[in-house]
Amino acid sequence: MEIHNLMEDVVRSAVEELFDAEERSPKLGFCTCAQCRMDVCCYVLNRIPPEYVTSGRGVVHGETDWSGKVQRTADVLSLVREGWTRINQKKRPQYHQGPSKATPELPAGPVFNFPSVMGRVLNGADFSPLADIQVGLYRDGELVPMIDPNWQNPCRIVRETEGLYIFWPRPHPAGSVGDEAVFQFRVYAELPGYEEVSHYFELPLVAEPSAVDQITVRKVHKLPDLYAFPK
Repeated sequence: MEIHNLMEDVVRSAVEELFDAEERSPKLGFCTCAQCRMDVCCYVLNRIPPEYVTSGRGVVHGETDWSGKVQRTADVLSLVREGWTRINQKKRPQYHQGPSKATPELPAGPVFNFPSVMGRVLNGADFSPLADIQVGLYRDGELVPMIDPNWQNPCRIVRETEGLYIFWPRPHPAGSVGDEAVFQFRVYAELPGYEEVSHYFELPLVAEPSAVDQITVRKVHKLPDLYAFPK
């Protein structure tokens, strides 16, 4: 049995409608790229109650509740505009201003799908989180390409994330489904005033039929805390 949140469809539809209208006839001067669309969807979905269904009957009921549907749509559109404005006021460095740009195509299957990789960098002297630093994920001495431009490598740690960094490597082509391989990685950070930190780890993977482009908390590879000691 699958559980579906109807509000995801409502929000996606509202975002696509407003963003596409801005592309056809620019009035706000806001970014309409794929990353902004996803961020606005998340902004809205985190501020409205979900409506879960498990059957076609639930979908039909949602469509026939006209009074509730009208108010719901108005609330969603208002939040989309609010989120769009806030996100454009504080963009990430990798955002592209202007019309939507397609995310680079993921490799066709079979592929090795990597989990997201998460860790934390702490001050070795007092165990406090470090901030304003960059952490890189390397393989064979090169920075590992990420699944899309919304994931950065090196990853910049800011004060609000309390020392946490996260990567999601781009899927790697495989010969055939079921192939096995072990990928070796290195997390590395060079910090002003601190000794460099480095950690090696391996990910044994089995090739899958197609690339996975939806993140899940069940597939996060958590690394041990890294401690940077003052020089």
